[in-house]
Parts: sequence; C-alpha cells; structure tokens
Amino acid sequence: MVADLAALPLRPDWAGPGPLGLAEVARHALSTPGNPRIDLAHYPGHPQQPDGTPRPPQARAATDAEAAFLAIGDGARAWLTEAAAAGATRVRAKMAEAVELAALAGTAAVDAALGTAALAGRFADGDLLSITGYQAGPAAGGPVTIADEAYSAQPGTPAWAGFGTTAPETAP
Repeated sequence: MVADLAALPLRPDWAGPGPLGLAEVARHALSTPGNPRIDLAHYPGHPQQPDGTPRPPQARAATDAEAAFLAIGDGARAWLTEAAAAGATRVRAKMAEAVELAALAGTAAVDAALGTAALAGRFADGDLLSITGYQAGPAAGGPVTIADEAYSAQPGTPAWAGFGTTAPETAP
C-alpha cells in the first residue's frame, strides 16, 4: 500500500525522516482473486479477535433502565443477546420486570433465571417469573426428565391404526 506523504497535513511517526512524496506504508501478502488476505493489525477497532474469529456481541447500556438491567449480571447480558437474536418482542418491558423482580427476589436468583431463560430460549411474558419460582423451590428428586414419547402421558393410538383401511378378506 502506498501513501502520498506530501498530501498529509501532519507527518505521521511511522513515515520516518525521509523525503516527502510516495512511500510504501504496508505490504500485504499476495492472494488469489476472491480470497482476500487482510492484516487484522491494520484494523484495531474492527470487531474481530486477533485470530480472525468474530468477537461476541457486547451489550452496552444507552439508558439508565438498560444499565440497571445489565447490572444484574452475566445472565442478563446473555438473555438480552439471545432475545435480540430470536426477535423477542417487548424486550424493554421485560427488562424492567427483571429489574423489579431482582429487587424483590435478589439479584443472584434473577441472574440465574435470566441465564436459564437465555439457554432455553424462553422470552415470553411470565417466563422469567416462572423460572425464578421454579429455581427457588425445592430441588426435584431424580434425574431431569425430557418430554418425549417414552415419557408421554398421552394414551397410545393403536385403536386408530386401522382407521381408513379395509380388513383383509378371509377365504370362506
């Protein structure tokens, strides 16, 4: 990359004491078309890690209400990131409810519930209160049961298996 040092209003430190004019300021590695090679050191404010992987999103408070929500903890940050990614509605109202709930139930309990809600993708009205209440209750005994057909309380459908079919004809 070449820069015209004579066109700059101030001479940068990296330009050195040489004469003004065109000077090589960076040399990029060669590449093939469609495969750019970018030196991340040239873009210090770019949202990438030094190895090129994307940086995780950072929630920043723009209002006092948002700052109060983010002060709850890492669970609040995770919830906000996941809620935004999922396209949740009424996020500001739910953030205000979380701050009120943290004042009543404690910051640690609400932070844990927000983290659980973020992991489970639970962003509906009442989900945070439900999760906080469940986590505050006595621990359920035994392993966690995942709802599937093996644990279903729904009666089976063998009686309906033949519906719409004809019975096989029997020989007389």
